[in-house]
Amino acid sequence: MELKTYKYLDFITGLFVAVLLISNTASVKILNFGPFTFDGGTLLFPLTYIFGDILTEVYGYKRSRRVIWIGFFCVILMALVYAIVGFLPSAADWGMQDAYMSILGIVPRIVLASLIAYFAGEFSNSFILAKMKIWTKGKWLWTRTIGSTIVGEGVDTLLFVVIAFAGLMPNSLLIAIIISNYVFKVLMEAILTPVTYAVVNFLKKKEHEDHYDYQTNFNPFSGK
Repeated sequence: MELKTYKYLDFITGLFVAVLLISNTASVKILNFGPFTFDGGTLLFPLTYIFGDILTEVYGYKRSRRVIWIGFFCVILMALVYAIVGFLPSAADWGMQDAYMSILGIVPRIVLASLIAYFAGEFSNSFILAKMKIWTKGKWLWTRTIGSTIVGEGVDTLLFVVIAFAGLMPNSLLIAIIISNYVFKVLMEAILTPVTYAVVNFLKKKEHEDHYDYQTNFNPFSGK
């Protein structure tokens, strides 16, 4: 039984879940910035991978896995509530049912896409970072954060965009969104690397933890 407690783990978990839920809702809107086209959730969603890097680097894959599952079930709860509220009869003098359904009515599909992409991407990210930490003997953190993100975000972006938007827009736009999302997410990880370094160093010092996953069971469904 693990008796060790951490001062900041619950706080990071809360931020992770908040970013995840907000990103799913914001993904309904498609944005254009110059030549780039991406869904609104992309503005915030890359932070979940940064949180994932921090969790795995400091606390290890096992605790990161726990947080990933917490986020997974919170998104399911959010989707169920949105769907139930949407299908319940609205008040006679409330004239915004169509607006509600046009915005949040497609969220269940987006959430399904997000859950599949999130599951595959986050666990890929954490697995690669944990393995690279052992290979690099704890050195060169930037290679782990960026390297794991290149794979994790690639898996996440491809699965999410195809499942969420296929059939709703031209294939040319789908490809543009995939490329724009992926480039933006990886750039975000690279740009925020100094912040990741600062947070990781702070947590390792304050939590007295720097976990290495030497004998870890990397099965996402394992409770051990």
